[in-house]
Amino acid sequence: QITTLINHKDKPKRSDKTLQAIQRVGQAVNLAVGRFVTVGEAIANENRELKEEMSVACIEARRAGETIAQLTDVASLDHPESDSHITIFTDKTGVVKAARLLLSSVTKVLVLADRIVIKQIITSRNKVLATMEQLEKVSSFQEFVQIFSQFGNEMVEFAHLTGDRQNDLKDEKKKARMAASRAVLEKCTMMLLTASKTCLRHPDCESARINKDGVFHRMRLALEQVIEIVTDSRPNGENEMAPISIYSGIKEFKNKVEGLRENLYFLSKENLSTMLEVILEHTEDFTDSAYTSHEHREHILELSKQAKMELEQLVSVWMQAQNQKTKDLMEDLEVAILKTCQCMNELKREVHSAATSLAADLLKYHMDHTVLKALKITGVEGNLEAVAEYTCKLSEQKEQLVEMCRLLRHVSGTEPLEITCIHAEDTFQVTGPQIISAAETLALHPSSKIAKENLEVFCEAWESQLSDMSTLLREINDVFEGRRGEKRVYLSLPRPGKHNANLKALKPVKLDTEEQAKIAKLGLELHLLTSDVDSETEKWEDQENEIVQHGQGMSSMAYSMYLFTRGEGLLKTTQDLFHQAEIFAAEGTKLASALHAFSDQVHDDDKPLLLLEAEKLISMCKQLQITAKASVQGKSATFTKVDACILKTRNVMTLLCQLLPLCCKLLRKNKAGNGCLKPAPPWREDRIQTGTSARTPERRVETFGIKSLENHVANMTFLESK
Repeated sequence: QITTLINHKDKPKRSDKTLQAIQRVGQAVNLAVGRFVTVGEAIANENRELKEEMSVACIEARRAGETIAQLTDVASLDHPESDSHITIFTDKTGVVKAARLLLSSVTKVLVLADRIVIKQIITSRNKVLATMEQLEKVSSFQEFVQIFSQFGNEMVEFAHLTGDRQNDLKDEKKKARMAASRAVLEKCTMMLLTASKTCLRHPDCESARINKDGVFHRMRLALEQVIEIVTDSRPNGENEMAPISIYSGIKEFKNKVEGLRENLYFLSKENLSTMLEVILEHTEDFTDSAYTSHEHREHILELSKQAKMELEQLVSVWMQAQNQKTKDLMEDLEVAILKTCQCMNELKREVHSAATSLAADLLKYHMDHTVLKALKITGVEGNLEAVAEYTCKLSEQKEQLVEMCRLLRHVSGTEPLEITCIHAEDTFQVTGPQIISAAETLALHPSSKIAKENLEVFCEAWESQLSDMSTLLREINDVFEGRRGEKRVYLSLPRPGKHNANLKALKPVKLDTEEQAKIAKLGLELHLLTSDVDSETEKWEDQENEIVQHGQGMSSMAYSMYLFTRGEGLLKTTQDLFHQAEIFAAEGTKLASALHAFSDQVHDDDKPLLLLEAEKLISMCKQLQITAKASVQGKSATFTKVDACILKTRNVMTLLCQLLPLCCKLLRKNKAGNGCLKPAPPWREDRIQTGTSARTPERRVETFGIKSLENHVANMTFLESK
């Protein structure tokens, strides 16, 4: 909205519609600032150490918002030049200054608030660590009960704080690491309970002590990792060096190879050769593995050899093209690029098949948990010899599963899934020996109910991780087959190669400066309409309502199309825009279906009007889809199609601005929902009570095992009478 005001072009002739739109934007900015500052001031009052800084930033932001509102108070001015008071038309620099002050003060408030959140998490972690130290030293059940009750409550608080933080993280890699650490803490909290009880019951048992120490150590590592993610730091200033996967290596290599089409001189042949060598070194994880089938091993070795040959041919043609850029050489270079990329795709497909087929076979084989069942039975029998035999089998199973995780990491496809594979590998590595020590303890004390319960808990953790691996395998296959994109945003952009079957694809076209200038007015109107739609959707109390969700999705897509008219955003080419227009129209059709369903809830008097508007929407969306799919050639025709798509999108958004308040009014009238007008939620420092209900479904993260942990803490009935 601020950008809209700053980029507003002065014109001698100004319509009432333009004046009203400008005033609307100014008022919206001021209202938004007011709500934001109210929260900031509440935070300041609850945190004395930052109160002064926060208060100053809030005052600056409020002042800037009010200035913008005053300068845009122009709707009633038919002849602004005859009016004495200053407006955006007479003082453009005033708006620029106010906008700069507003953005800097808002940023300052956000940074200060973030510091407070980080401090809360660190304080909570320190409390958990201090209580853990006390738990390690207890020598009686009574003392343990009291301290564990406190520990449980502290873990619940830490779970809520880190859950909110995980939701707020933008970096998918950090989000995945946080999820992994929190999963460890969830499982270890229950393990710590039973392992500590076992150690207290059998204080002279070495295997029980080893079992307990392992849980405490793993929890400390997980707590440390959470703080590293939150504070964005590493111990002793180390840099995190994650191992490169085959998938990411091939992706980067292909990008470099395909970049030769645009620039023959941007990298050296040594650079490319080194990249391929690294990829082929990683394939040795497959060819050296005892669990890779003979067929897969042979294919991987053949493709590795072919990749070297294709690169040699590519380098040869590339060097010639640098010296003499003839048409024949450039065609030969194109063929060499295609052959090299094709070979790398086949290699990627082969390692993917090797990893996923191994994983599927192992998961199917171990899903009956035969070894775990045998350990429980022989442990209760006190059969030390049989326990030793089955612990060897579990160790073999652990090695197989660890190898499976390592190979899956190479083909996982995204950084979050890579991290999930690494987490799974760590879990099998650690849990295997813990099951063995728990089983040995039970075999030494076969009548101990606590030792039996402890083994059950560790076995459940193993079974749970195996179950998670099945889900992970499905997700990896989804990514490989293109059913799940790397970017989880509101856009449905075509991925390179997915929508173009022919090798010689159409060259992407961008709007030039002159075309951007022509379409700027239409784009600005679209931007104002997105603001109106967002304002209408915010009035709905039920943000999960299907009508609201479709409206928000359409508004987001329309905004990305507006950014395209400015040469900004994720829509880079006209093809991107046309594809986005198709998705926008499809979303509009879904909204029309939701409106038809909603019409069944309204009174007969109101139904015809709603159905009429829904039919209008369907018609407009069909027209937009026809326009977006129409084939055109030439620069002029392409621009005409762009103009038509933006125009028809604007018309749909105009209708949407009428539909949303109508639906809200009918909903209120028929009392079919929970009310439409949503009050602004008050700030609560301890967001533990508020949860994440106001967040979108994609960002909602369950706090780890809180329900079960709270119940466990509340019902501390594990003191045995004997």
